[in-house]
Amino acid sequence: DESSGYESESAGAERGAAAPGGTRGRQRRARTAFTSEQVCRLEKTFQRQKYLGASERRKLAAALQLSEIQIKTWFQNRRMKLKRQI
Repeated sequence: DESSGYESESAGAERGAAAPGGTRGRQRRARTAFTSEQVCRLEKTFQRQKYLGASERRKLAAALQLSEIQIKTWFQNRRMKLKRQI
């Protein structure tokens, strides 16, 4: 099952309830480290359109070798960043 890369969205264990000396439930997924080429392509796409449809997301994910969920999450986060800047 695919995750967005942000475990706080779907933690396997209750939040803040890790057992001492280890973790309870699923391991946290490591944060995605986007390459500069990926970020550049994502930013260029974002400048053209703030929202992606399913087919556009699928194409971009394949081109950048990322999951569709990673693309979706990146766009959500980027829109929030734009909103904060405004």
